[in-house]
Amino acid sequence: MNNYITKLIQQGEHQTQDFKYCISDSRKIARSLVAFANTDGGRLLIGVKDNGRIAGVRSEEEYYMVESAAKMYSKPPIDFTTKQHHVEGKTVLEVIVEPSPEKPHFARDDDGKWWAYFRKDDENRLANKIMIEVWKRQKSPDGILINYSEDEKILLDYLATNEKISVSKYSRIAHLTYKKAEEIIINFRTLNILKDCVGDTRIDYAINEEFDREEWENKNFKK
Repeated sequence: MNNYITKLIQQGEHQTQDFKYCISDSRKIARSLVAFANTDGGRLLIGVKDNGRIAGVRSEEEYYMVESAAKMYSKPPIDFTTKQHHVEGKTVLEVIVEPSPEKPHFARDDDGKWWAYFRKDDENRLANKIMIEVWKRQKSPDGILINYSEDEKILLDYLATNEKISVSKYSRIAHLTYKKAEEIIINFRTLNILKDCVGDTRIDYAINEEFDREEWENKNFKK
């Protein structure tokens, strides 16, 4: 078991793994739990410093702090499992979160406001309006009705020759309001026609490699 946890620590922090030296605030832990649940799932190794050194925890106290983060400071509440690992005479608490079918999940901040997060590499990032709306629609039993007009074609034509596009860029070239451009991108993103391109300050959108425009148009819009 020591070998197992040592190998995990050697991987460092990444898309599905985060280290926490200790838990002093359940709200901060809630961000990581929410980010994992909203993305690909992942694990928290509590009692491990950022540099990978093992500090250890008092597992019972830490468990209740995690439970508080998952149930009180996450909305909807997040399911998790835990394992205790004893390494070098110290205890590391492994907290495992699966990708959630109930996303979007939100974490509560110090002011009582709720924010959605997603995981990008080794960071918890704030989700934007499009991402949150896509999550809601993906779990909705209702289908998506697309009016395949010139507006939608302009978007696909642009992305046929350009790597990615922002909402504001699309609204300009298609002469649409920002809200209308956003709505079209939400629909295309929900259908996995588009994918997210997460940058340092914003999220752009690109064609999903698996999308075949000709096949999609023939299947859905051929008269």
